[in-house]
Amino acid sequence: MIPAIFGCSGPTLTADERAFFREADPAGYILFGRNCENPEQLRALTDELRAIHGRERLLVSIDQEGGRVARLRPPHWSPYPAGEAFDLLYALAPASAIEAARANATAMALELSAMGITVTYHPPLDVRQPGTTDAIGDRSFGSDPMQVAAIGRATLDGLTAGGVTGCIKHMPGHGRATVDSHKTMPRVDASADELETDLAPFRTLNSALIGMTGHLLFPVWDTENPATLSETIIRDVIRRDIGFDGLLLTDDIDMEALDGTVPERSARAHAAGCDIVLNCWAKMDHMQGICDVLPEMSDATAERLDRALEGTRIAPAIAGEQAELLAKRDALLALTGEAA
Repeated sequence: MIPAIFGCSGPTLTADERAFFREADPAGYILFGRNCENPEQLRALTDELRAIHGRERLLVSIDQEGGRVARLRPPHWSPYPAGEAFDLLYALAPASAIEAARANATAMALELSAMGITVTYHPPLDVRQPGTTDAIGDRSFGSDPMQVAAIGRATLDGLTAGGVTGCIKHMPGHGRATVDSHKTMPRVDASADELETDLAPFRTLNSALIGMTGHLLFPVWDTENPATLSETIIRDVIRRDIGFDGLLLTDDIDMEALDGTVPERSARAHAAGCDIVLNCWAKMDHMQGICDVLPEMSDATAERLDRALEGTRIAPAIAGEQAELLAKRDALLALTGEAA
């Protein structure tokens, strides 16, 4: 198995994709809006991906946070609020915010499971800071690390209850970035003491099964390499100081914060200690190049992958309890005047 997650180009697989995926045997797949037209089509696509590999517990993933980061949208799928909604509620009633976040995440997971999706890249544990890029912005659960961890834990627990595994991101923290890593490299010139605030939610939730790195430069730890490509940050900060021992993914390896070719970036990220390279854009030459430079998946990564998928399940249809969970969430969010 190749330690990479690949994208698909459209709502159905092309013949070339089908043959390539069968031969390459990637760790899993990531879906975008281009792959999601309606529930019947999407479930057929994810069923075909599982059939190619003969693995019921296949990593089929999506960026479904809510707000502006949502690949599944109305009218075919339910709306979900951005993290800021739970931040605002927490200021009024912390227990209600935690309960709303858990209900929201379980409802989301029930919908994803019915689509054959086993992993969502949620929750972000980035602590919001003033004067920074809105790449995180309203996606954050707040500016207090204990609050971010509390809402993040409720989100992870809710996803698990619905049969989907969450992913904490973007380690070691994206909240101080002043530029968008989709477009350029953020440089975070904070001290190690200051960065304790950013690490705190990840440390609290270090037992999460999946985590994702961020493409940011932290000179206090590594003056040359961003976190995704830094052996020092992955070994000493993410694995040791945070204590994360789950499946470690890169953020999208195609983002413009990184230099070099996509295969070169992939090789560097894997050599630095990332378990899995995430490649989103379904460009066949990039995917083939990644397969050429990456080794077979290690036993340690395979064990982490198995553990991450162990509690996932594929539902035959959206559970009837989803409507009750959404109603419960909205009643709680109404305390602040916010709703999905």
